[in-house]
Amino acid sequence: MVIGVVILNFLLLQLVPGDAADVIAAESGSATAESMQQLRQHFGLDVPMWHQLGNYLNQLLHFSLGQSPRYNLPVTTLIGDRIGNTLLLMVTSLLLALALGIALGTVMATQVGRWPDRVLSVLALLLYSTPSFWLGLMAIVLFSVHLGWLPAGGNTTIGGQATGLAALLDTARHLVLPALAMGGFYIAIFSRLTRAAILEVSRLDFIRTATAKGLSPNAVTIKHVLRNALIPVTTVAGMHFGTLLGGALVVETVFNWPGLGRLAFDSVMARDFNVLLGILLLSSMLVILANMLVDLLQAWLDPRIQTR
Repeated sequence: MVIGVVILNFLLLQLVPGDAADVIAAESGSATAESMQQLRQHFGLDVPMWHQLGNYLNQLLHFSLGQSPRYNLPVTTLIGDRIGNTLLLMVTSLLLALALGIALGTVMATQVGRWPDRVLSVLALLLYSTPSFWLGLMAIVLFSVHLGWLPAGGNTTIGGQATGLAALLDTARHLVLPALAMGGFYIAIFSRLTRAAILEVSRLDFIRTATAKGLSPNAVTIKHVLRNALIPVTTVAGMHFGTLLGGALVVETVFNWPGLGRLAFDSVMARDFNVLLGILLLSSMLVILANMLVDLLQAWLDPRIQTR
């Protein structure tokens, strides 16, 4: 699957008009045919497409992602400097969305038809319908501009020299707003899915048996209903992991978060295809890994699922 993704990404990027030499020449303000030819020869863009694909696959076999024409640095160095920030934002957003979504969905299912269920259902609909960039902008206006509680952007305080616990708390303060903006959409999905799954599991025979044995409603909900209801939630969470990578571009731009999303956007504008291919390759591997972890998690939640 990874090999197929690599080849497909390479072929799709070949359809994009222009290349790195065109961007560099445009930024310099002047270029001749000879200088353009030298640039394309220097970056390996003067050979046929299949030759370029062969060179790229040969680089991957030697565990190299190539050189960035834009930054004149190895692609692995550029990605290595940004991937930590993106993974921190993505994992925090996903965990936050799962925690709040499952909690809200449980409340909605246990109070079905009552006012908590109706209020939370309307809130979930609003979150589902609100774009992440608008939610992020409104969060900046409220919590940063008017209230002054949280920073408006970046991942650390500019000029700050904090270390240890102080640095960790500073990063956490910068992480709150982008994580909420990115996770709002998924909170709505997980809460509605949890509600539906709990209502479906609650009608099964083994739940009636557990209730008849005298278990308390909380014990039945947490130990029996919720554990089985989490299986479709984890499945959807794994499916949306790739969507989180795409949403990182918008959120990182709004909050000036130095991650892979902004690097991908800058690379598109600069026609830096080597960096884009590296980011797409890494993204595909992360999505495949996330789905494998979801399969193992489902086997733990339900021992009837075979792990082999």
